[in-house]
Amino acid sequence: MFARAALARTSSLFTPATCSRRTYASAAANKPKKSNLLLYSVVAGSAAGAGYYYYYTTGSEKAKAAETTFKGNGEWVDLKLVEITPVTHNTKKFRFKLPSENHVSGLKVASALLTKYKSPTDEKPTIRPYTPINDEDARGYLDLLVKKYDNGPMSTHLHSMNIDQSLSFKGPIPKYEWTPNKHEHIALIAGGTGITPMYQLMRAIFRNPEDNTKVTLVFGNLTEEDILLKRELENLENTYPQRFRAFYLLDNAPKGSRRATQGRVTKELLKTVLPEPGSGNNKIFVCGPPGMYKAISGVKNSPSDQGEVEGVLKELGYKKEEVYKF
Repeated sequence: MFARAALARTSSLFTPATCSRRTYASAAANKPKKSNLLLYSVVAGSAAGAGYYYYYTTGSEKAKAAETTFKGNGEWVDLKLVEITPVTHNTKKFRFKLPSENHVSGLKVASALLTKYKSPTDEKPTIRPYTPINDEDARGYLDLLVKKYDNGPMSTHLHSMNIDQSLSFKGPIPKYEWTPNKHEHIALIAGGTGITPMYQLMRAIFRNPEDNTKVTLVFGNLTEEDILLKRELENLENTYPQRFRAFYLLDNAPKGSRRATQGRVTKELLKTVLPEPGSGNNKIFVCGPPGMYKAISGVKNSPSDQGEVEGVLKELGYKKEEVYKF
């Protein structure tokens, strides 16, 4: 049954605002002189005109069509880093400023951006893809969620950046073009920062009131502290309990944890929680470290060649058209 959950859901606490109404009592005013009436009329008219002008101009600004930052024309765009937010001991959120407050990224679901950096000692630049985690229609900025790897030159560079430094971006890089209700049920198998394209997909589904796709997430990490976007995922569970369920697998789960299960993604678990192969218009998405691809779905031959389905998904009977590897 779809409603089955692997962890207890927490309810949001809402504190109602306390409103007070202030009343005024005053004695009847003396009848104003004619000259005062004229003065009041002029002042009131000026205030009304100023208010109309403010409303009209600000409304017009908001109504402006958004400008696209990344147009897929092969050009690199330098963006300035304006905010750094620590998320875990080795993961940070980086906010970059778009060319203006009226710019959007131009990304579609699902797609990514390339980043480029070249140190003075490097012969060639380092280029790595990242999936922003902010809404595609967010104006003025984009957010990257980046985990630092000891042998990762781009993640190391990002974690060493300071406010007002710039990074080069190019894109969008199309991945899987999402169409609302294209699939009845999708399953997302993610490891570590492989959650970012999955979150992009989930966000698009649940923001669209016309999209009724059911979503199952299987998310593997080392520890509970390593579960990225934990609050956002819990909000989705609480808001859409009949359409979204999440299973968290940890190498080191706390004793008695109600949030996660000890262990890695296994054939037995996937057989239990995934839609059955060939059971309908369903899709399995996979994103994670190389070892995860090898064990679960098989690796991609190239960015444009998905390769054959291997590993656990092949053993369970899934066909190539039922699986997508980010």
